[in-house]
Amino acid sequence: MLVLENIIADRGSKYAVSGGPCKSADEAKAFIAELKRSKKFAKATHNTWALVCGDGAIKSDDGESGAGMIILQMLQHENLTDHIVVVTRWYGGKHLGGDRFRHVQSAVRTYLAELGASPQR
Repeated sequence: MLVLENIIADRGSKYAVSGGPCKSADEAKAFIAELKRSKKFAKATHNTWALVCGDGAIKSDDGESGAGMIILQMLQHENLTDHIVVVTRWYGGKHLGGDRFRHVQSAVRTYLAELGASPQR
């Protein structure tokens, strides 16, 4: 599991991105459960994620409407399969409007860049 914390901060909201190998919806549930074992991630406002695997394309907005689809589209564009990516947001008290989608994209880009530098990919 690769976790990159505090990669984006905007108007009090903070973002992290994490991910790792994942081949099914059941593995995705286990991955999220493991991530939430950390109190910090369990208390997050949103843990949005996506996965392209043998079970198909799976995503979860976790209350951040549309964010799962953004992650999914980016994974499909990169042809990254059997790998889950989770963007975590801690709400800072101010609405970000469309900026929240740009932050999700930036978080995923940061993760993909880090993954590309890793021998795991």
